[in-house]
Amino acid sequence: MNLSAVPPQTPFGTILRLPLRLVPSHARVPVMQGPLRGKLWIVGSSNHGCWLGSYEYAKQKAFAAAVRPGDSVYDLGANVGLYSLLASALVGPAGSVFSFEPAPRNLRFLRMHLKLNHVGNCFVWDAAVGRFEGTAYFDPGPNPLEGRLTPKPYGALEVRTVSLDRLVASGALPPPNLIKCDIEGAEYDALQGASEILATHRPTIFLSTHGPELHRACCRLLTGLRYRLSPLDALPLSRTTEVIATRHA
Repeated sequence: MNLSAVPPQTPFGTILRLPLRLVPSHARVPVMQGPLRGKLWIVGSSNHGCWLGSYEYAKQKAFAAAVRPGDSVYDLGANVGLYSLLASALVGPAGSVFSFEPAPRNLRFLRMHLKLNHVGNCFVWDAAVGRFEGTAYFDPGPNPLEGRLTPKPYGALEVRTVSLDRLVASGALPPPNLIKCDIEGAEYDALQGASEILATHRPTIFLSTHGPELHRACCRLLTGLRYRLSPLDALPLSRTTEVIATRHA
């Protein structure tokens, strides 16, 4: 059952979620359904839907269908590791996953999830992805899913930033086959900092955008690079926030 699809504000949604309060936040439990079924998860690390297997259920399925054994996957905004774990299982021992996450709290759970599941093909970068290499300020946000880069007066943490183009050009990373980008408003800068990769290697992109103006800018950038854009949901491309970008033949 896709619990995340049942609004918590409804009486049925409230009743469904009541037993979840009894599960200790430190518990290690197997994911109950979906592409990550059986993987170990720390209950209090994120949304309960992650270990129930219902969080972003359709997106997880589409992501699983797009990743191939041996692929190189970049997880931008890895958070506590849901898509990194999924990509690790899908690419197999011949593939690799590179997880970018700047928030110390999320990094701790990300590394714990990788260790719990004996993952050896995932490499963690404690950095935010942007247009340039350097530093920026990060606001952890009201919950672990909503941290974002922000101007200095509002950012509680100073974090490192990296450019994907520079990392690939230097040989620090192999070119990607797929990029998942969900970085709470910094996605346009990340795409600009990867423009050479996108033009040359043309990876598939799973993109989450945050705000209509930013969404339009990201779509213009990708279509200018001859990407085909498809919404992940039933909304028109102009209104969706979840896009799959694939290269034209």
